[in-house]
Amino acid sequence: MKQTLIAPSVLSMDYSRMEQETRELNESGAKWLHFDVMDGSFVPNLTFGPDILKGFRKASDLFMDVHVMINDPEFFMDRFYEAGADNYTFHEEAVKDKAKIVTMAEHAHELGKSVGISIKPATPIEYLKPYLSLFDVFLIMSVEPGFGGQKFKPESADRIRTLRGWLDEAGLSSHIEVDGGINAETAKIVKEAGADVLVAGSYVFRSNIREAVKSLE
Repeated sequence: MKQTLIAPSVLSMDYSRMEQETRELNESGAKWLHFDVMDGSFVPNLTFGPDILKGFRKASDLFMDVHVMINDPEFFMDRFYEAGADNYTFHEEAVKDKAKIVTMAEHAHELGKSVGISIKPATPIEYLKPYLSLFDVFLIMSVEPGFGGQKFKPESADRIRTLRGWLDEAGLSSHIEVDGGINAETAKIVKEAGADVLVAGSYVFRSNIREAVKSLE
């Protein structure tokens, strides 16, 4: 069984306490730091760009996990890698030319970087099947992307279980990441289903960071 990696989402950070909370994250046992990048068009919210990532890169050695919910993920891929991203995950729904999904994955690997693909809750899980061998991370959204603090969609567990079955059958060890409504209770559900990277925002930052991270492992 793969080690569970916790990826606190800085979208839920208290930015008036940014330095202190970043230090607490570094000491929490979390291995990844998750960045939700939104353009106000692909999803109805607007967050941050590569320059914010550069600041966190200077303040933390954690694995920088960037999830872009934007209309033009190809344009920003190199910019985020250059800013310090270790993994760059984009949405299947945002790329109209599906051949481009393949070339984007290949480009990331040419750079020696990790790359991921994500789908919204309403997108059939079968849409990921053609890309199983191409991606290091498959991000299953367990809420509708755009805002933090939403309730976990229970049907997400079956989607994770199906995807893990496909990966196992193909002999692939890619990460399955899950984002949305993760807490101590839902973490058990998604881990049992086969997820090994858990994104948590509100749950981590609205309590003791170290204790919250520990409860998800």
